[in-house]
Amino acid sequence: MKALVINLTRFGDLLQTQPVVSGLVQSGYDTSIMCLDNFSGTTELMRDVSLTFAMPGASVLAALDRDWRESLNIFESFCAEIETQINPDLIVNLTPSLPARLLAMRLSRAEGKGRELRGFAVDSFGFNADTTPWAGFLQVASTNRGASPFNVVDLFSRVAGLGNTAPFRLAEPSSEMKAAADKYLAGPIPGAEGFVGFQPGASEERRRWPVKYFRELGDRLWKELRKVPVLLGTKGEQHLGERILEGATFPAVNLMGKTGLPELAAVLGKLDVLITNDTGTMHLAAGAGTPVAAIFLATAQPWDTGPAAVNSLCLEPDADCHPCSFGVVCPNDHMCRHEVGADVVFNAVSRFIKNGVWEYSAEKGVRSYLTGRDELGFMTLSSLSGHDETDRHKWIILQRELYRRFLDEEDLSALSLNSTPPSREFCLRLMKPLSEARDLLFLLSKQSELLQGNPMESLKVKFLANFQKIQDILSSSPELTVLSSLWYFESRAHDSMDGLSLLLNRYRSLVSALHISFE
Repeated sequence: MKALVINLTRFGDLLQTQPVVSGLVQSGYDTSIMCLDNFSGTTELMRDVSLTFAMPGASVLAALDRDWRESLNIFESFCAEIETQINPDLIVNLTPSLPARLLAMRLSRAEGKGRELRGFAVDSFGFNADTTPWAGFLQVASTNRGASPFNVVDLFSRVAGLGNTAPFRLAEPSSEMKAAADKYLAGPIPGAEGFVGFQPGASEERRRWPVKYFRELGDRLWKELRKVPVLLGTKGEQHLGERILEGATFPAVNLMGKTGLPELAAVLGKLDVLITNDTGTMHLAAGAGTPVAAIFLATAQPWDTGPAAVNSLCLEPDADCHPCSFGVVCPNDHMCRHEVGADVVFNAVSRFIKNGVWEYSAEKGVRSYLTGRDELGFMTLSSLSGHDETDRHKWIILQRELYRRFLDEEDLSALSLNSTPPSREFCLRLMKPLSEARDLLFLLSKQSELLQGNPMESLKVKFLANFQKIQDILSSSPELTVLSSLWYFESRAHDSMDGLSLLLNRYRSLVSALHISFE
């Protein structure tokens, strides 16, 4: 059997497809990947990938500007090439964009061969028709920062229809790349006792740990541990490395803009630890087995995009506004960038280098987590700073317990919860919207039963109007915005009264379970 995984996203997200590829291979599929052509080199770092199909996105768009028929011919030729080379039995689409959905639909509906489709799709009318509730959750969680309690690798695996997430383990660098890495780090530095990687870049300035902190950290690593900083990043990030080294009193190896991806992977394997922002390099290090200390600022948070490797350290500001939402102007002048100081990171890293474990640290203003896996194989975070007793942490754990069962479409009516509920004050704040949503969902379920037997037009109007009320009620609370968005998304994906009735009962069961957990 042959499978094609579609992931038309960026470097880091593509790397995080590795557990899906490995899981499909373990299930007996010869697995290939479709990605954007400018990220096709990423699959050289992955294991278990049979073939890579580079989607010529720029060519399609350029042709579309000239003549839509030319663009359609490129699209069709690309699909025909895939069918000629691998003729897949299974299509797994992990990208919710319309182009990816259309590609998945085209490939899954080939004449003469029925192909299974998992993930993001469209129906014959062009509307979203996802194959699992997990797909809808992945889409809405990605636009609601701080709302998802699941790591992206677990969401990808669930969308792909895999029961458990395979280990995130990338390909071993070749002997040539290892030799190149040795050459990069072979410079004579008297007294050096190892290397620590610095990845100062990130997708946005507000997601970057300040340059001055990297400089302060490099100074202490050298003076107190004789560790040499190795600066990593792209050519476009070289100015950050130059600023780190301005007036520096420590030796460093500056590789910013000098390594290709395979060489970068080999260099990471030579490091004692990588200190990084939330970047593709962080995911590459996690998949390569390099110890990681990652700092999450602004919109970045470790619960959903943290390194998918056991025994990594995640640090984030202990601020009520963190993580912030996309597209929102910060009213606090990005103060969160300065909460995780150089001393905090040095203390954590130095203890790890000396003892081999990330230790408890109650640093003021900082949440500190250790990555691990729970009993079901999901990536999880354990607090190293005492924040497991906060309402925020307890709410995330409660969501993991309930949302996982809800998205797996399990029966929630007789559920016995293991998690500890948040404080009474927190619970009371959510009780009102949950009560209102539960009662309205009950009313809607009864209306759907009446409409199935007697589709009265006047009742239909009231019935559909109440659907919007559900969304309004749930969106009134920041903690329930992801549920509100998921309701909006799923309620518009059903075109039959039977489907709507099942949906109403599912959501009523979830909202009731949340309400009961707060009583």
